Amino acid sequence: MPFGGVPILTWRKSTRSGQSLGCVETARLPAQRVGVRDSKNIATSPTLAFTGQEWKSFLGVAKSGELDLS
Repeated sequence: MPFGGVPILTWRKSTRSGQSLGCVETARLPAQRVGVRDSKNIATSPTLAFTGQEWKSFLGVAKSGELDLS
């Protein structure tokens, strides 16, 4: 871990987002947390952090279609 114990994060974007579309990126954070950021604006967008359980719950709801706008 460089820079005084701060890990270098590996951000991942969904392959379904395509090359030109904005999307969110996720990364594993210390203490079993998940970071989420806006891939269109990584320099100025905040990073949100969730526990592993919160992230799993969100993914379950999203996959169920409960968050679909149409």
